[in-house]
Amino acid sequence: MGEGTAAELAEILEAVAAGRLPVAEAQRRIGGGVDMGFARLDTDRERRTGVPEVVFAASKAPAEAVAIARRLHAEHGRVLLTRVGRRTRDLLREWRPDLRYNERGRTASVDDRSPSPGVGSVLVVTAGTGDLPVAEEAAETARFCGSAVRRITDVGVAGLHRLLAEVEALRSAEAVVVVAGMEGALPGVVAALTDRPVVAVPASVGYGVARGGYAALLTMLASCAPGMAVVNVDNGFGAAVMAHRINRRAAAARAAEGGRA
Repeated sequence: MGEGTAAELAEILEAVAAGRLPVAEAQRRIGGGVDMGFARLDTDRERRTGVPEVVFAASKAPAEAVAIARRLHAEHGRVLLTRVGRRTRDLLREWRPDLRYNERGRTASVDDRSPSPGVGSVLVVTAGTGDLPVAEEAAETARFCGSAVRRITDVGVAGLHRLLAEVEALRSAEAVVVVAGMEGALPGVVAALTDRPVVAVPASVGYGVARGGYAALLTMLASCAPGMAVVNVDNGFGAAVMAHRINRRAAAARAAEGGRA
């Protein structure tokens, strides 16, 4: 647990005393996870946050990234890696030939759970096809977390009629992730067309003053459209986790309302 509260510690100890939690699992939670020497894994993250620890593979040695993935899989029966390079991908496939690998989004996952259509609806929207790598990272992450995911691509403001044709889809999702490079105007337009929460992702796509997504980031932060949150440049993963949390709660609320009807 490391930085956990006294209340969480008491909860763990009570669970051990009642026989609901094995001693070894309690030790892992109190100790903060698994120490692999080169990495300390947060194996309790899913219980705390609803999303297990995910491997950010960029800059990690491929063998170490795979070792981390294997240990997390042993703990949870599933694992997701983002920003996966070719060597890491190849080593993962040696371990699990059934690996789900998204080449464009550079994500890889192994999930031993029974296939599920997912809950609710997260909609991932891109301004242009150049934004697809970030959008695919977001879509794969939301799917891995347990959300049902839909995609709408290439509906940027240069051809606004394309977006207007998708208004019904924008209004039916529980949460919308919008990825845009260049001037980054699309998320503000989407937020003006729907009452659903919009998570805006600036993409590092564009010429000159676009400056690797910085111009899009500033546009999104300065937008006058309410109901929109903004994550960092190219952070499809972070946007997806936020959208999933919104979607999960909204879907649960709708299910509860249906049960009371």
